[in-house]
Amino acid sequence: MRLAHWAVNAPLRPLLLAVFTASFVLPAQAADLITITRDALDNNAELASARSEYLGVEAGRDVVRSGLLPQINASGTVAHNEQYESQGSSRAGVGAGTGSVSAGDDRYNTVSLSLEATQALYDEVTRRQVTQAERQIDQQVYLLAATEQQLLIDVASAYFDILRAHEVLEARFAQERAIGRQLEQAGEQFEVGLIAITEVEEARATFDQSRADRIAAESNLQVAFEALEQLTGQRYASIEALGDSMPIALPEPSSRDYWVEQAIERNPQVLAQQAGIEVSRSGVDIARAGRLPTLSAFGNYQYGDSDIDNTTGNDSSSQVGIRANLPIYTGGSTSASIRQGTYQLESSQYDFESQRRSSIQQVRSLYTQVSNDVETVEAREQAIVSNQSALEATRAGYEVGTRNIVDVLNAEQNLYNAIANYAEARYNYVVNLLSLRQQAGRLDVDAIEEVNAWLTGDEVNFTLPESGGDDPYEPALNIGAPPQPGM
Repeated sequence: MRLAHWAVNAPLRPLLLAVFTASFVLPAQAADLITITRDALDNNAELASARSEYLGVEAGRDVVRSGLLPQINASGTVAHNEQYESQGSSRAGVGAGTGSVSAGDDRYNTVSLSLEATQALYDEVTRRQVTQAERQIDQQVYLLAATEQQLLIDVASAYFDILRAHEVLEARFAQERAIGRQLEQAGEQFEVGLIAITEVEEARATFDQSRADRIAAESNLQVAFEALEQLTGQRYASIEALGDSMPIALPEPSSRDYWVEQAIERNPQVLAQQAGIEVSRSGVDIARAGRLPTLSAFGNYQYGDSDIDNTTGNDSSSQVGIRANLPIYTGGSTSASIRQGTYQLESSQYDFESQRRSSIQQVRSLYTQVSNDVETVEAREQAIVSNQSALEATRAGYEVGTRNIVDVLNAEQNLYNAIANYAEARYNYVVNLLSLRQQAGRLDVDAIEEVNAWLTGDEVNFTLPESGGDDPYEPALNIGAPPQPGM
């Protein structure tokens, strides 16, 4: 239910419309929730990072798996060689000694080539590393889904935070104007001696507070708008408003146990932690496989050529066989790796249990909150009616002298607070309902489209009047006749 349906004077509506009209030409159609959601899915940096991380993990599996495929390596050298030789002899005699030395050098070139191919026949470590990589891909799929669902709830929350801030700002605008007129009326009555100066000061204090509330509401609207831009990387001139006919009902099915079961079975964070257990278990298997032998087939070819001693010629050889390796003692690293992997497995099991409990608690809390929101929205709506009636009665009492201006001001504030609280309650219901779906693993684009159908197509624009100069919200003199009951 919009503010226009509650306690807005007819002469005031054009003024509010002018305040919220953009100073630039608006697009033909305001952006709706599903359009902004798709923009976020295409442009959000955090989601793009998660997608790249998934692709990186997927590529890591191919890196590990390459160890089980044929390996072919070739190497070769071309070298210029120089050899230096030195020889000497000596004879010793009484009082005499002679010696002779000869030296020479040799220069030649050599060429060698080597080609080797290997194929793993039995390598349990690498095989289990491939299994672990597959488990990591499974885990990354769930983490990517969790990131996407978090983005959906973030976009929806930011979208409805804007609408919430907009409706609260509308209420604060109307409150400031209403109290401003009350202040002007009090000033006129004081000038002719009908009321004391204390009532004027009471009205001014209340007006100052309403002005502060309006400024805070403006800030909240702008902050909410910036949050949406951060998620999508785009700026929107306006978005569609939420309709008054939005259904306020309990989640379907209306069973808390059902939503708890959905969270256990479908929550991507829970499933990611569960997949993490399998990743850690594969790590233990890899460590244990370190004690097993490896077996591979190989074949190589060697070729050499040299022009030493000014002769030409070459030699070559080839070899085909099977190579086996059995680790007998590795300094205790294998046993330590097994212990390390076992502790990591225990840690991942505890992480899974913690996430499972957290998801169950959040689903229960959100289901309770949504159920309470249904009643709260109804109560807040009725509070507007009650406060409207109370304001009219207080104004009537003020006209005949049975109520003072403080009573009127309090009634004014109560009414507009009730309007703001009603807006809060409606948007809390929508966001909590979507959060419940997220925790149950059931938040997707289809769910966003269902909520998008509740929008009206009415534009909500975020351009506020420029600051500076005289305050445009300061009550003007000679506004007109004081408000009558029921206006």
